[in-house]
Amino acid sequence: MADENRPVEDLTVVVTGASSGIGLAAAVDLAGRGARVVMVGRSPQRLSAAADRVRDAGGSAPDVFRADFARLDDVRSLADALASRYPHIDVLANNAGGVYRRYSSTVDGYESTVQANHLAPFLLTNLLREQLRGGRIVNTASDAHTMGRVNPDDLTGRGGPMYSLWRAYASSKAANVLFAAEASRRWPDILSTSYHPGVVRTRFGSGTAATVFYTLMPFLTTPEGGADTLLWLAAAPAEEITPGGYYYRRALRAASGHATDAALAARLWDASAAAVGL
Repeated sequence: MADENRPVEDLTVVVTGASSGIGLAAAVDLAGRGARVVMVGRSPQRLSAAADRVRDAGGSAPDVFRADFARLDDVRSLADALASRYPHIDVLANNAGGVYRRYSSTVDGYESTVQANHLAPFLLTNLLREQLRGGRIVNTASDAHTMGRVNPDDLTGRGGPMYSLWRAYASSKAANVLFAAEASRRWPDILSTSYHPGVVRTRFGSGTAATVFYTLMPFLTTPEGGADTLLWLAAAPAEEITPGGYYYRRALRAASGHATDAALAARLWDASAAAVGL
C-alpha cells in the first residue's frame, strides 16, 4: 500500500467505481491519510456500505454520488454536481468499469462495455476539464488491452456469434490507454496516466463465467495491492511520472503497439467526443 508520507492531505480526489474492489481500497487509504474523498458508484446499497468504511478510516463521512455509467445523462448530471461542489479537483480516478455477459446496447446506443469503460469516463473527464486544471487523471486500464483493437468508427459493436465479451473488454481497456495519452497531449496542464492493477480479487466479471476465477483463485492480487499504483500516480511528485504513461507496480511499462498509436488516439478522441455530444 502507499507510503504513509505521501502528500495527500487536503487533496480532493474523485474515485469512480468506489463502492467495491480497487476503488474502495483506494478511497479507504486516501481517507486515512487526510484526503477529501469523493466516492462515485452505481448501487446505493453498496455505496452506502462502502462510505461507512471510508468514514471509519478517515474520521468523517465522504461525499457520495450515485451514477450509472450505462446512461450518459447520469454522467452529465454527475459532472454538473461535481463541478458545482468542487471548484478544483486534484485527482480524478477513472476506475469504474466492468464486463457484460452478452452483447447489449445502452440507452444511448453504444455497446455496453465500451460505454461503461470508455465513453462514460471520457465524457465525465471532459466535463470536469476546468476543475482538473493543474490536477491529475488516473485511468484504471489493464494488460488485457494487448488483446483488444479499437475501432473509432464503430462504437456500437455487433451482437451475434461473433461477439466476444473479452474482446469488447480488451478493446475498452486499449481505449483507456489511448485516452490517457491523448489527454496528456491535448491538456498539458493536467497530468494524465493509465495503469494495470494486476489480476485483482474483486467482484469484476460478476454474472459471467469469470466470477469463480476473480473470487476464488489463490494467486490473485488483493484490492489494496491493485490500488497501490493508482495511489502512487495520484500523489507521487510530478517529476517522477511520465505524462501519458502506462504503469504497472509504480513502474513505467510499454503499452502494446496499437495502444501507443498517436493517430489512432486522436481519431478515438474525436469519435468519442462526437458520440457523447461534446
